[in-house]
Amino acid sequence: AAGKSTFLSILSRADEEWEVFPEPLARWYRLQQSSEEDGEERSGSQEGGRSMLRMMCEKPERWAFTFQICASVSRIRAQLGPLGSRLGERENPVVFLERSIYSDRYIFATTLYESNCMNETEWAIYQEWHDWVSGQLGPSLALDGIVYLRATPEECLNRISLRGRDEERGIPVEYLRELHDKHESWLQRRTLGVESGCLREIPVLTLDVNEGFEGRKDRCDRMIEKVK
Repeated sequence: AAGKSTFLSILSRADEEWEVFPEPLARWYRLQQSSEEDGEERSGSQEGGRSMLRMMCEKPERWAFTFQICASVSRIRAQLGPLGSRLGERENPVVFLERSIYSDRYIFATTLYESNCMNETEWAIYQEWHDWVSGQLGPSLALDGIVYLRATPEECLNRISLRGRDEERGIPVEYLRELHDKHESWLQRRTLGVESGCLREIPVLTLDVNEGFEGRKDRCDRMIEKVK
């Protein structure tokens, strides 16, 4: 709700040498249909094609673990997938991801575990799976830097209300405050415990987006210049 999708759209038009990968929301909304299109066997956990995101929001203690695995897999597929035609032949393409598997683990999955939405067994399996994937894929999932769009939880809640997604109805501001505090601990104070040393030392560009920037060319231009 800080404006990540909007900012990615702006970045995609700012430089022909930049490629962006938004969050795969369509896959989370229609998991069964996506799996069928990929030729995968239908799973009973897909609940007849219901939105995985809705299922997680409605009953997080049942679906948090499943959703976090789904989210991480979809991010990995996007990050390791083929680049667009304009970057496919470049030696060092510039790629922006809306989120990474590291924010999945250290922000969202951790918050769900601490909120008792994942039990001890699920949390242990999730951490082991994440460690193994990170170790196996290593450099392919490495990040060169992070752009942190920083907004208050209250402003994020206001934007969630305005965009009106059914799955996001009823999100409490306390949950957004937990996410905000973890982002601050990781990307500002550098006190969040992360396993990888490169994540602790990764360059972070913080952009204050509490004041909206969509449709404001002067602000967008300044933000793009900072990214460059």
